[in-house]
Amino acid sequence: MALNDKNYDYLIVGAGPYGSIFAYEAAKRGKRSLIVEKRPHIGGNMYTHTEHGITVHDFGAHIFHTDNKEVWDYIRQFADFNGYQNQVVANYKGSLYNLPFNMNTFYEMWGTKTPDEAKAKIDEQKAEAVAAMDGKAPRNLEEQAISLIGTEIYEKLIKGYTEKQWGRKATDLPAFIIKRLPVRFIYDNNYFNHRYQGIPVGGYTQIFERLILDNDLIDVQVNTDFFAHRDEYLAEFPRIIYTGMIDQFFDYKFGELEYRSLRFETETVDSDNYQGNAVINYTDAETPYTRVMEWRHFDGLADEGKSVITREYPQAWDRTKEAYYPVNDDKNMAMYKQYAKAAREEHSEVLFGGRLGQYRYFDMDQVINAVFNDLRHEFDLPAEFNFAHDEVK
Repeated sequence: MALNDKNYDYLIVGAGPYGSIFAYEAAKRGKRSLIVEKRPHIGGNMYTHTEHGITVHDFGAHIFHTDNKEVWDYIRQFADFNGYQNQVVANYKGSLYNLPFNMNTFYEMWGTKTPDEAKAKIDEQKAEAVAAMDGKAPRNLEEQAISLIGTEIYEKLIKGYTEKQWGRKATDLPAFIIKRLPVRFIYDNNYFNHRYQGIPVGGYTQIFERLILDNDLIDVQVNTDFFAHRDEYLAEFPRIIYTGMIDQFFDYKFGELEYRSLRFETETVDSDNYQGNAVINYTDAETPYTRVMEWRHFDGLADEGKSVITREYPQAWDRTKEAYYPVNDDKNMAMYKQYAKAAREEHSEVLFGGRLGQYRYFDMDQVINAVFNDLRHEFDLPAEFNFAHDEVK
């Protein structure tokens, strides 16, 4: 039987946010799509499920935050969002500090009480490091971080966490990873400095159900590997939206792009309040995980006496693991440019989208904005077209 037996207009590889929104908007314009997803569920890394009345994020904490009103208005068509603000606590060898760096952090670190006192302490710690650089630009992440925030905050709250996250010494990481650090000389623990923030009450999976499962012009096949029938798909479908790894699409012919992966350990505990906060980061080098999430604190929904916690472990990526974070250093970006050129020249019928297709880290709102831009081009819509209101604004 032909794979495109229903005369689909699009084959969409991946049922994450990019592919799902593309299919939904294409259907509004009368286009029929088949989505193939290798995992057993829709939603990509935004997938959530419920146990003990608690919404659990299966692939790490996903807090929606943006300054883009079009994106914010759009996503809220599919779920009710609460007013959750992420207020992270850092645990460094048993001492607790507020993140991001703000007056609470500086008081906890040094006992400083005014912005001038905190600035003076930071400047004092920066001075020696900056002098040692002898006017040269920071050569690595360590020098960059110390030049921005000083030695003590770097050693306690950045170094160990970052080295665990990337699997490399901070002196071996490029300086551009930390172009700037959020430093606030006010008492404000809100992690994200964005106007719109929240989490959908009941989780993210409902959004994808409304996007792609409740639509007669969209069919979804989970547990389906695009590469099992790659050549047939390319031959039969007039247009393919591909959100997988771009190097895998080309059978790694220019080499294997690097990623970081994650491993999660989730357990249910007999408690109404296990750690007192939604997210606690472990910033020392000795603790093998980077953070612990207690899900009942994200939307307040939970059975009495039960809590679900998840520990997040960074790990090296290989082809047997999920790719989470692209390693956008010079070597990998040079390789990616080869793949992007091959995509343009060899497969104009394929649109490469999303975090893996474009080999860049996207927050959720950035993925949505990216698919909006691609949809405008795909359907010849004006730049002023607003997808939240389905009209030119």
